[in-house]
Amino acid sequence: MEKVNWKVEGMTCSNCALSVNKVLQKQGMQDIAVNPITGDVVFEAASVEGNVEKAKKNIELLGYTVKADTTSTTSQPTKKFLHTHIQKFWFCLPFTLVLMLAHWGMTMDLHFLHNPTIQLILCIPVYIVGMSYFGKSAINSLRSGVPNMNVLIALGATAAFIYSLIGLITADITKIFFETSASIITIVFFGEWLEHMTVVKTQKAIKELTRNEKVMANMIAYDDQHNEHVFPVENTHLKVGDLLLIKTGEQVPMDCKILSGEAEVNEAIITGESVPVFKKQNDILIGGSVISNGTVKTYVTATGNETVLNSIVQMMKQAQGNKPPVQKLADKISAVFVPAVIAISLFTLAVNYFFASHTFQESLMRSIAVLVISCPCAMGLATPAAIAVGLGRAAKQGVLYTDTKSMELFKNIKQIVFDKTGTLTNGKFTINAYKTEISDEEFKKIVFSLEKLSNHPIAKSIADTWKSSSTLRWKKVEELKGVGMKGEDKEGNIFLIGSANIDENIREKDHNLYVTKNGQLLGWIDMADQLRTEAKEVINFCKKKNIKTILLSGDTFAKTKQIADELQIDEVIAGQTPKQKLEKIEQLVNEQPTVMVGDGINDAPALAKATISISLSKASQLAIQSATVVLMDNGLKKLPLAMQLGKATYGTIKGNLFWAFLYNLIAIPVAAVGLLTPTAGALAMGLSDVVLAGNSLWLKWKKMDL
Repeated sequence: MEKVNWKVEGMTCSNCALSVNKVLQKQGMQDIAVNPITGDVVFEAASVEGNVEKAKKNIELLGYTVKADTTSTTSQPTKKFLHTHIQKFWFCLPFTLVLMLAHWGMTMDLHFLHNPTIQLILCIPVYIVGMSYFGKSAINSLRSGVPNMNVLIALGATAAFIYSLIGLITADITKIFFETSASIITIVFFGEWLEHMTVVKTQKAIKELTRNEKVMANMIAYDDQHNEHVFPVENTHLKVGDLLLIKTGEQVPMDCKILSGEAEVNEAIITGESVPVFKKQNDILIGGSVISNGTVKTYVTATGNETVLNSIVQMMKQAQGNKPPVQKLADKISAVFVPAVIAISLFTLAVNYFFASHTFQESLMRSIAVLVISCPCAMGLATPAAIAVGLGRAAKQGVLYTDTKSMELFKNIKQIVFDKTGTLTNGKFTINAYKTEISDEEFKKIVFSLEKLSNHPIAKSIADTWKSSSTLRWKKVEELKGVGMKGEDKEGNIFLIGSANIDENIREKDHNLYVTKNGQLLGWIDMADQLRTEAKEVINFCKKKNIKTILLSGDTFAKTKQIADELQIDEVIAGQTPKQKLEKIEQLVNEQPTVMVGDGINDAPALAKATISISLSKASQLAIQSATVVLMDNGLKKLPLAMQLGKATYGTIKGNLFWAFLYNLIAIPVAAVGLLTPTAGALAMGLSDVVLAGNSLWLKWKKMDL
């Protein structure tokens, strides 16, 4: 199987995506993912010659434009005459205006425009252009098994055109209304262009992240005499391992690691925070961030698709492709919407003509109005448009949703579980006290030799503090999740460092860490950790929203209770291993929907079981697979925003769906009883999507109750 990536232009809603999906399925494609808002289409194709090309051709027959990426052999499409909707609109407009003026009797001395043959000549170019798009798309959508909105437009315009043609042939001027056919086509072209422009705006925040700006980098090189030279190079030419010099005011060209120097860095592109962050040796710099003050020497750690920024964009695109549960009903209705509208249109024609004693022309006009005023796109656009805006605003402010289902689930949350270390506390530990039965030097060497191999914040802090040039050589090292570290030296001695759970013989459990050798206690260490400055504010927010707060920790009850009392957390669950944390989260989720907030290090299993999992993440730890929401600034400050923005996005989706259902519920009967002409119906249909997209765009500025 070969993975294929396409960009399909012209899709605006999930109904469009469903049509594209059906075409690809018929050609035997697998693992298909279609994003109607971004236009990204990804699928796997068997190496059967011609199938991919045939799928491309069939998709373009639906009215879309396929642009293959550089990895595909499919050629780029060439620009055609009247390529865009706005071009088609401007071409059709003069013919339609003349026909409308003739219809309204506003042609002054140009009486020849009342001639039915002249009106036919004026209508034909509009009809041909309209059917070359709407007609082809309608026929091919019917073939694909997912009839789209263009079926309704093509039927309405064709019914008006053919009936007028019959009037011309029979010399019955009462049956001639070529202006209706032309106006439907022209107005819908304008409406689709308007819809496309508003949908594009919903993508603005995400597009800002995807901008690949070319910047110059100061590359460091050495000559034969080991003299250092700096010369400019475009960032697109950089490779992993290249050495760079980055100075005050310069943009970080790619993801880098600091070799020497210190700097204050503006990471607003990722975290949404304009306040500079202090960076020192071994810290990561994110490509696209800006050095506010300082000069650093770095080496490139990632380029192109491997960078942090690109990882965020890919996760967002993947999230956009996910459908929240609220969309399922809309999708079911959209799938049968077009056949239902055609049936209602025929019913309208029959009732008006046979039972309401209207003329056939008037009955037909009402039937056509029903066709063109109906809008299946509104239901298909309701969710994708809101999600695009919600994800974009969140990303711009340092919140990354990896699964859009969490947006809907936030509305039901009544309890939230916090991990302690690295979550409510900042993870910057200091050694408060220690005691050992052996020499201090030997004790510190043992502790450093084990802790330097752990990723836990406490271990890193100890390793930094007791850094030693002499270390023990281990035959085998194992990290015991949620417990500590285990090492076996070349003589076969077993060393353990961790909580009191490392050895059942440890009776005194008041200290943070214990060190043993072959089951004998060598000493203990007490650590001090600071609460995050924003922790109290976040807990207060939860209380204001009547959300129960729970502190779940592997630390001792006494130390955990001290933190809980200081923050006024409702419940304390202490001394838990990762397995016990997992079991506790399962129990809480069974009782009611539960959020868990953790640092993503030892909490992955428990995070995965929560209704919604929120992870604090440094940029270098982006891909925490167990989290559905990632707070990019590695703090809790954005937690209230993540929760409220999720609820607001869900609220916008509900509002959009309500509008889509209400519009069609009112518009179709209004058209059926003759209160709207087909021309007015076409205009109302076009504007309905614009209203819906505009409601989604409002989410960008909507004030959150934080």
